[in-house]
Amino acid sequence: MSRVLVIGCGGVANVAIRKCCMVPEVFTELCIASRTKSKCDALAAELKDKTTTKITTARVNADSVEELCALINSYKPDLVMNIALPYQDLSIMEACLRCGVNYMDTANYEPEDTDDPEWRKVYDKRCKEKGFSAYFDYSWQWAYREKFEKAGLTALLGCGFDPGVTQAYCAYAKKHEFDEIDTIDILDCNGGDHGYAFATNFNPEVNLREVSAPGSYWEDGHWVEIPAMSIKREYDFDQVGGKDMYLLHHEEIESLAENIPEVKRIRFFMTFGQSYLTHMKCLENVGMLSTTPINFEGHEIVPIKFLKALLPDPASLGPRTHGKTNIGCIFTGRKDGKEKSWYIYNVCDHQECYREVASQAISYTTGVPAMCGALMMLTGKWIQPGVHTVEEFDPDPFLDALDQHGLPRSICADPVLVP
Repeated sequence: MSRVLVIGCGGVANVAIRKCCMVPEVFTELCIASRTKSKCDALAAELKDKTTTKITTARVNADSVEELCALINSYKPDLVMNIALPYQDLSIMEACLRCGVNYMDTANYEPEDTDDPEWRKVYDKRCKEKGFSAYFDYSWQWAYREKFEKAGLTALLGCGFDPGVTQAYCAYAKKHEFDEIDTIDILDCNGGDHGYAFATNFNPEVNLREVSAPGSYWEDGHWVEIPAMSIKREYDFDQVGGKDMYLLHHEEIESLAENIPEVKRIRFFMTFGQSYLTHMKCLENVGMLSTTPINFEGHEIVPIKFLKALLPDPASLGPRTHGKTNIGCIFTGRKDGKEKSWYIYNVCDHQECYREVASQAISYTTGVPAMCGALMMLTGKWIQPGVHTVEEFDPDPFLDALDQHGLPRSICADPVLVP
């Protein structure tokens, strides 16, 4: 029996909450908290007669450590599931630390205001130390390692699909399939079609900033940085077909390089259609991806936030999205003295997801791992004081839970390698 506080009520949180309610023997009580309490109330009302999980709701400003602490101290959860915006990771971690409760999230910290002088000073210093310029990385949250360890609390970072499941795939490969891993290629393919001229499958602010940032990968013990979208490859994905994919910076590369030190190269690729890239480049060129506030007719607006208000809500894409996703990892290395390549991945159908939890597959493939990660923590399988990423824990029970709850793994023993 457990009591869980879920912060956030967007598309991913919707999936995670619904899946938690399908395991009421573990998720006995849930409190759904968001800045917009009416969204929490609507979901709670919908689920009331479909689960024995006791659901309550609350309003909270996740930017305020004081408000978060008041809610945590009032509700007294066994775990806080942060499924809000990555801008809010540090405030929620700080509140969990002060209140003595375990923490988890689905994506690492990103600053909302990249022009803040104090943040920029720290950012510039870390870029110089690390050798790459990604504005989102683990260092901000890893700074809490010693504090959580001394407090006897566990913080689980990035328990979505990528990051998250992809790291569990790496841990599984290391544990069962390889003695040494030389290369890891993480491939994220969305073969779905929502019918809009342009829309993002998750939070537009996060999605567009991630894609328009410089790319980077790990090779021979250091970072290699490239201009955004400058490395393109083609791949024929199982059940999806041939797609163009581009090399991006992604946070799990950083932790995998630390936790699988023998690896010589780690890359992350994501598929994009030409229409998406054309729209995004146009928006970038006219300044619509900027986070710097401007004055418009006497009002201060942030361009990318205004764009977010114009674009379709990702949570609304479910009923109109068809097709499948394919996300996984290709490895090369050695086992028992022999060279080996190996591929583990998941294929997820958008319409099947919508029929089950009223969501498209992008939210599903993040929300289900969040529930399974919480399941690991609440049942004591993934509890270790400190701040940790998924590959630091035993992958077997987690992947078994994914198999059971909607994201089964597929394996190819001799994959086509990415050049």
